[in-house]
Amino acid sequence: MMIADSDVLIDFLRGKGDGAERVRLELATGRLATTVLSVYELLGGVRTSREEQRVATLLDALTVLPLDEAAAREAASIRRSLERQGQKLATADSLIAAICVVNRGVLLTRNRSHFERIPKLTLGTLSER
Repeated sequence: MMIADSDVLIDFLRGKGDGAERVRLELATGRLATTVLSVYELLGGVRTSREEQRVATLLDALTVLPLDEAAAREAASIRRSLERQGQKLATADSLIAAICVVNRGVLLTRNRSHFERIPKLTLGTLSER
């Protein structure tokens, strides 16, 4: 399962950027998902009723993966592991990563530097290859 981070979904909504075409391709499969945290980030950035409608239409086409207890436990493990290495990761990013790991998904994101430090997480490419 491909799981889109908010940055590539924003690319798609704007019709440009590295993520736009990849999201378009994945939407065509009917199997693209996102996380409840990305839903929050997208809706939190809405400024007009037109934007709100476009976001709602996009979200209707996606499976939204929840933050459940298994993901919360995985996020805590990710955080502890990185902190032992002297690294930090934003709370939202650790939760997004954990939701992807628990659901055995591939994360599509432009923010690779945020996520590539997480060994259990699989990152997808934004190119068409």
